[in-house]
This record gives sequence, C-alpha cells and structure tokens, in this order.
Amino acid sequence: MKELLRSNDMTVIAFAKALLQGEDIEVFELDVNMSILDGSLGILPRRLMVRREDHFIAASVLTANDIDLGQ
Repeated sequence: MKELLRSNDMTVIAFAKALLQGEDIEVFELDVNMSILDGSLGILPRRLMVRREDHFIAASVLTANDIDLGQ
C-alpha cells in the first residue's frame, strides 16, 4: 500500500474516495479512529492508501479533479 492523500478536510477525503471507487480503485482509509479520539477537532489528518500498482492512475484521477496531493 502507498499513501496517496493526507488531509484534515473530511469533504476532500469523502470526494477523493468517491472518485477512486468510481474508477474501481480500491482505497483504504487510515487514522480514522485516531481522528475520532482527538474529539473531531480535525487536528489529526486521515490518510488514503492505494495499492502501489494503482498509485499513478489514482493520483492522476485526483489531480484531474483539482485535489491537491501535497507531494
């Protein structure tokens, strides 16, 4: 698995997941429980992970939809 996106913005995470699932790219969200533990203040970012072989196309899908990958 390779990190694709890290964000505190839940709308960006939800939009990115929907785009990737629409392209049949399996996506796994990390740090969900940690961000809940911080009291939902948005201090701890969540990470979206994809398989290494899907990383290039997944990054292309997100950048084509104006999602900044910060890389």
